[in-house]
Amino acid sequence: MLNQLFKYLKKPDLYVQSTSKFWDDEHISKGMLEAHLNPKREAASRCHDFIDKSVEWIAKIAPSSTYKNVLDLGCGPGLYAERLYKKGYEITGIDFSKRSINYARKKASEKNQDINYIYKNYMDINYKNEFELVILIYCDFGVLSDISRQVLLKKVYDSLKPGGKFIFDVFTLKEFEKKKESSTWYVSEKGGFWKPDKHICFESHFIYGGDVRLDQYVIIDKDEKVGVIRNWFKSYTKDTIIAEVKKAGFNKVDIYSDVTGKLYSDQSKTMCIVVEKTATSAIR
Repeated sequence: MLNQLFKYLKKPDLYVQSTSKFWDDEHISKGMLEAHLNPKREAASRCHDFIDKSVEWIAKIAPSSTYKNVLDLGCGPGLYAERLYKKGYEITGIDFSKRSINYARKKASEKNQDINYIYKNYMDINYKNEFELVILIYCDFGVLSDISRQVLLKKVYDSLKPGGKFIFDVFTLKEFEKKKESSTWYVSEKGGFWKPDKHICFESHFIYGGDVRLDQYVIIDKDEKVGVIRNWFKSYTKDTIIAEVKKAGFNKVDIYSDVTGKLYSDQSKTMCIVVEKTATSAIR
């Protein structure tokens, strides 16, 4: 076990993936759902008052009268989907947490809301000209590798009808400019976020090239099994994100500071990007 542990504690190569489940882990998903549903906690989702403002802004720049069919990627327990449904949109929500999807379906059934929730990895979507609006919110885009981001952009592009919009957000370099590499560890005697029983967690933070960061958690459970969870984060400048979306065929790009439509500032720690599949770009 020690050799395996020493191997995992080293700084991994860029975008090496986890060895353990995260979003769909039976225990971790409980804590994630609790975080989603806490209205004041910004963890799995943003605070609910921010989500309310986001939905108001989305409905303003992409009204349901024109952008009726919405694809919500990484929808979680339906915090955006439910609010958008009330604004008159037809929603398809996709998430890779079975617990969150089951919760969302239950709430939709209780409220008689016709929302299509799908338990699926959104990297596996294959829609063709079906939606007027696609959203991916809370900086999920930046957790993907370089290749996966381009694959996803292509899939989103294909899923949109001509004139459709894709709204998503990313971290800027400001978010990580004061972050440094570090390592620590702790023992959780009675269980915690990662495991229901006693475990040890080795937590490390690594920086790659100034614009990519890794939060790595090496966890040893009560049976001395070692698992690794890696959460990657890529940060952007206006130029780098514009270049990335244009590479995927999106020619019309608007940038804001966040998903409430706040004007862009160089001091902002996030950027909201609104791209459109124009009639011209659709003929590729």
